[in-house]
Formats: sequence, structure tokens, C-alpha cells
Amino acid sequence: MPVDRTNRATCLLVELPDDGRPMHERLTGAIRIAIGQGRLGPGHLLPSSRTLAAELGCSRWVVNEAYVQLTAEGHLQTRRGSGTRVAATRSEPAPKRSAAPDAPPCVADLRPGAPDINGFPAAAWMRSLRHVLTVADWSPPVFPPAEGVPRLREVVAGYLRRARGIPVESEEVLITCGTSHGMAAVARVLSTRADCGMAVEDPGWFRLREVAAAAGLRIEPVTVDSSGVDVEAVRRADVGALVCAPAHQFPTGAVLSPDRRRALLAWAARSSGLIVEDDYDAEFRYDGRPVGALAGLGREHVAYLGSVSKTLHPGLRLGWLVPPAGLRRPLLSALEATGGGPSTLEQLTFAHFVETGGYDRHLRRARKAYRARRDALVAALTRHAAISADGIAAGLHLTVPLPQGTDEHAVVARLGELGIAVVPLARYTISRQAPALVVGYGRLAPSRAVWAADRIAEAVRECR
Repeated sequence: MPVDRTNRATCLLVELPDDGRPMHERLTGAIRIAIGQGRLGPGHLLPSSRTLAAELGCSRWVVNEAYVQLTAEGHLQTRRGSGTRVAATRSEPAPKRSAAPDAPPCVADLRPGAPDINGFPAAAWMRSLRHVLTVADWSPPVFPPAEGVPRLREVVAGYLRRARGIPVESEEVLITCGTSHGMAAVARVLSTRADCGMAVEDPGWFRLREVAAAAGLRIEPVTVDSSGVDVEAVRRADVGALVCAPAHQFPTGAVLSPDRRRALLAWAARSSGLIVEDDYDAEFRYDGRPVGALAGLGREHVAYLGSVSKTLHPGLRLGWLVPPAGLRRPLLSALEATGGGPSTLEQLTFAHFVETGGYDRHLRRARKAYRARRDALVAALTRHAAISADGIAAGLHLTVPLPQGTDEHAVVARLGELGIAVVPLARYTISRQAPALVVGYGRLAPSRAVWAADRIAEAVRECR
């Protein structure tokens, strides 16, 4: 029966078979097997003979004999001052396969939905992280509450009151891992209701409707026009909930008009329906006055979703959910069932980042940079008579309507050959829509706007 001994220095499980051989031979074989299996790779530093002997409960002579033998075999190499390491071995070349043709290189990634992560305020964020790690009052709790750390909930509530016009207190805020996480909790709660359907904007962000469908909800698409979601279509859909983006509809960029806001809240009040508000791109508005959140007009029937995935970095996985009072407890249970919230360290870091003004300063810089990129791309597109841009008042993307009869997938494929990645509008639709491209400009340098616009116009001309 092999004796399993774990070497704490290398975290390597050393198996010494009890086969009657001297221990140095068994150790030599165990290390040889570990190298052959790849558990010890080329250049891996082995512990000193003194350390390994103490951990295995044997003499240093046993370890030295094993090392000498493996060095003679070429498995190990020893150099004064750098210890004993696994030798660098030349691997056999893999058999050649018939290579598929290389995909064209992507020169400009203009797919929507992603910010410029190079603009992440790393220095300010690290200062906040250092503060959280070194100041006792900011120490992360050992057992974090499922609804989020109190300090961040207080900070988020204050931000939503002043920036989004939502009358909310800290105890009403639930911290999530982002919009999809919050949506999953809402869908989980709604799925317990008998035959609860959910209306979704068409076109709209497909991820949220996928999350709702995965929870078992019946999905009903409703049309969107220049004034936002069609409230009459919501009434006809006979559903108990609607998910929409009133401040900046994705991907059309429409803003829900005041009349439709009132009509939508009236529908929710009469039917006891729930409006799930995705506050998408609300921070990046360039033309006109800021648009307040729908939840600011009626908290009783709105579950508000927000996150920092577009404003800071999608990798933070940090967001918030403000539900109606009657849904707070079941939604909190649903969040706990889905694994709880984000790292408490990141929660506290973001709280300090907001409290010290870092978030507001970052948003001002980012808004200025994104507006310059939008202006450059729109100006470059308008140089071409057949090209226009819609949904440009806010956000990080715009739509480019295509002439009737144009194959938008062919245009996208042609742009891929030219080194530009965009998305067809069909990716976000359920019913058939007029052909269009959805183009993100968040990562497009203004100096590249003319080049990108010329390539888009060229692809459209070729595919008409």
C-alpha cells in the first residue's frame, strides 16, 4: 500500500510504495513519476534536502541520494546558489495537422457592450483597496451578509438618490454580482407564480431574456419604437412582468417618453405587474439633460437593476438591485440560493472609491472620452451619403440602418475580412427587423474613426 506524503514546500503529493526497497530508491522513483506525469514541470524548484528530509521523516542522505541519481539521469539539474530544479526537457514535436485557414486579424473590435478597460482608474482603485486592507474600521466582515456589506449599501443608496432620482434607503438595497445576477433572482421569484409571463423588448439585450427563460418564465416579445417600449403591446401580451431599459434602450438607444412612463406605471398598478428596470448606460448621456430612473416615479412596482460593468470594468462583477418592499425578502432568499454576492473586499473598495469622489471623477473623464469617440465616428459616417447613425444621444454604441434587402450577416462577414468586428441587429431580435449594424465605439480611438467608417461604407456597398 503506497504511503502518501504531501511535501508542503512544493505542494506535491509524494507516493512512496511499501515494496521493501530502500527508501532512497522509492523516493527516486516517486519524483521520477511526478516529473513524467507533468506534476513537476521544467524549471520547478525542489525543496532543499534538509527541508524534504524533515517533512518525509528520513535522513538527508536519502534525499541527497535521490537527487544525485535523478541528476545523473538528466531529470534534475543542480546549480550553486539556485537550488535543485527539474531539468528543461525538449518535448517531442506534435504531429502536424492540416491547418485551417487563419481568420483575418481583428484590427478594431467594435462590438457593443464593452467599455474601454484601458481607462480603468487603476491608481485610484488601488488607493481605495490599500485603505480597506490597512484601516481597521474598513476590515471586511468574516461572515458577510447576503444583502451586501452595510457601508456599500449606504453608499449606493446615496448615489441613487442624487444621481438617479430614486428615493431609497440603504436597507432597501441588495448588492449583486451584476445585472444578470439580479435578473436571475427576480426570475426565480416570479417563476413561483402560476403561468407568469415576462414581456421583453424586441430588439433587446438577449442575456436578460435568456436568464428569464432559464427560470421557466414564458417570454413575450413587445415592440420598441422611438418613444421606447410599446405599452399597448405589453397590455396585450397578458404577462405579469416586463423587463425594459427606460433611460437608454438597447440597442436602439430610445428613451422611454414621459407619457409611456406614466402609462407603464399605471399598467403595473392595475395588473399588479412588475417592471424590471435595466438602467443601461444611464451614466453616459451626451445630448440633452440626464434622464432619471423610472424607479424614481414609482418604487411600488419597479425592481431597479444597476451595475458598474460599463462604467468601471465588467470583471468586477458588482451591481445592485432595489426591489419593491414586498419582494425584498424573497429576492434576498433567491440571491442566497444563487451563491450570494460579490467579494466583500471589492464591495468595500468600491464604497471607499465612491466616498472619496473617485467614481464621480472617473465618470466625468470617461463621459468626455466616450463623447469624443462618438462624435468622431458619427462625423466620419456622415461623410458617406448612404450611411446614417441612430441612437447616438447616449451609451457606448450606435446603430447603422442598412438599405432594405441588404444581408446584414454578409456585411458583418465582409467587415470581419477587413479587420472590423461588429454585430448584426438580428443578434438582439426575436421577430424580423429591418437590417442594421450595432457598432460600439467605446474602444475606438478618434483617430481611427475615419478608417472604420470608410470600411463600413465599403462593406455596405459591396453587399447591397
